[in-house]
Amino acid sequence: MRLPNPAAAALRLPRRTLRAQLALLYTAVFCTSAAALAAVAVIFKPNFLVESSCQAAPHTPSHLEPCSRYATHLSFAGTISHDAKQNLAGMAMVAVLAVVALGIGWLIAGRVLRPLRTITATARDISARNLHQRLAVDGPDDEFRQLGETLDSLFGRLEASFQAQRHFVANASHELRTPLTAEKTLLQVALADPDATTATLRSACEKALQWNDQQERLIDALLTLASSERGIERWEPFDLAGIAGKAILDRHQDAEHRGIRIDAALTSAPATGDPALAESLLANLVGNAIRHNLEQGRVEISTGIADGLAVVTISNTGPLVPPDEVDRLFQPFQRLGTQRLRQASGHGLGLAIVSAIVSVHGAALTAKPRPEGGLDITVSFP
Repeated sequence: MRLPNPAAAALRLPRRTLRAQLALLYTAVFCTSAAALAAVAVIFKPNFLVESSCQAAPHTPSHLEPCSRYATHLSFAGTISHDAKQNLAGMAMVAVLAVVALGIGWLIAGRVLRPLRTITATARDISARNLHQRLAVDGPDDEFRQLGETLDSLFGRLEASFQAQRHFVANASHELRTPLTAEKTLLQVALADPDATTATLRSACEKALQWNDQQERLIDALLTLASSERGIERWEPFDLAGIAGKAILDRHQDAEHRGIRIDAALTSAPATGDPALAESLLANLVGNAIRHNLEQGRVEISTGIADGLAVVTISNTGPLVPPDEVDRLFQPFQRLGTQRLRQASGHGLGLAIVSAIVSVHGAALTAKPRPEGGLDITVSFP
């Protein structure tokens, strides 16, 4: 590793700050204006001297030199020393004024950039632990205030994202810990029983496998949610009608087991995106409609084109859903009501996966509670 050279560090120029650049810019503008005024004075000064000399000698004999030549010689002969002194004095004055302009420019630049320094210092103090803090830039509605408001909005989104991440990790840890604890307790009880038989041990192992299957489904759902939020790498055409038909066939047995009737009206609905994510979206919508339904209930699925968009609509009977609870159901690990449902009812990730897939496709999702219970969910793909 190369060590820094002290001599080179000593000779290195100081960092050019924005304040220094503005101060130099102000000084350059002032010096340029002063030089331009001096140049104008020098250009028009000889004409002024000629005119003054001619007026001072109006009765010059005709056999002498013309008035203009006489005035020029008189001007150069009589005023050369005076002009030199004036030029030196002018140069000294310009130098003094340049230094004064540099100082005034430095003060003005510092005053103008003071809100920016405040924004920078406050933004450096904000970290993941105090994202609730805001810049709160006051003053006139200028660029600095707009910058402060933009950063405050960014910090607000980051705070919401961090809170959602912490909430998600906490819920995921809880959901994963529950089956692990139950499986561990089941095996410990079976092994601690001195009168355990082959049948009881087999029963314990079968229940442990059931808990293991539940963990596997949860992990698969988490991976699906993560891949859904990652985005789409390659856009491909697909038909919602075919994907919806496959989702219905895959879950037809579960619907028959609970006596749920599925009414499907599938017409061609071509769209573009990730076919695998579209299959996951339809699978979760159909599975959610069957899982959160009544015995002998009903599920209605339709696909088609509406206003140039590929649309899929799923409606199901089920428990009453309060209107203010609908948006919460599309968050991870959220279920209807305050009591935990049995594990067979799912982990609360199905609609969260649907929301993530809709977001990465730029699609539109609407969910409305039915007056008699259940939900009407519509997804429109561009």
